[in-house]
Amino acid sequence: MSNEEIKKSNRRKFILLLILMCLPVFVSYALYFMEYRPESKNYGDLIPIVKLAGKGTNQLDNTILRIKDLHGKWVLLTVDSAEHCSEACMKKLYFMRQVRIVQGKEKHRIERLWLINDNTKPSEELLKEYEGTYFVSAKDSELLELIETKESQIKHIYLIDPIGNLMMRFPEDVDGTKMGHDLKRLLHVSQIEH
Repeated sequence: MSNEEIKKSNRRKFILLLILMCLPVFVSYALYFMEYRPESKNYGDLIPIVKLAGKGTNQLDNTILRIKDLHGKWVLLTVDSAEHCSEACMKKLYFMRQVRIVQGKEKHRIERLWLINDNTKPSEELLKEYEGTYFVSAKDSELLELIETKESQIKHIYLIDPIGNLMMRFPEDVDGTKMGHDLKRLLHVSQIEH
């Protein structure tokens, strides 16, 4: 092989190597400018993280419950009126209970919290049906001020992580199966001691 042929071969290899090294950069720019966004695996919407702090009165035993008392657990949270617990309110309580149950041996890592935004105590029927839920009167609590707007907060089920951050919101007409899958995935990857 002559010197000229070796130079041409080396030049081709160099150009091919340069193209291969630059290709990922060109592809990433192309995808960015074409506004390609891969679909997310999670069903719930990740929201800007808010560190929850505050307290309310536990309706079951008239004690004070602070959010920090629930640290170390994943908390499914709903906000609603106890006096006017509508069908949507009942549906949220139902899905929170069912999603916790389907987690099987991991269900001990999940708590359910209903922040009651009026001064009414839930009916005995509700207290019995959703036993294990924290029924907390939070009408004048700073907790409600930290959770979106008053109109929006009653439409969703929220998720609080084990260190007390409000971090996810599930859609208004929640699909319990998809919500359960999100929670199962979070419990699986969570490295926080429980």
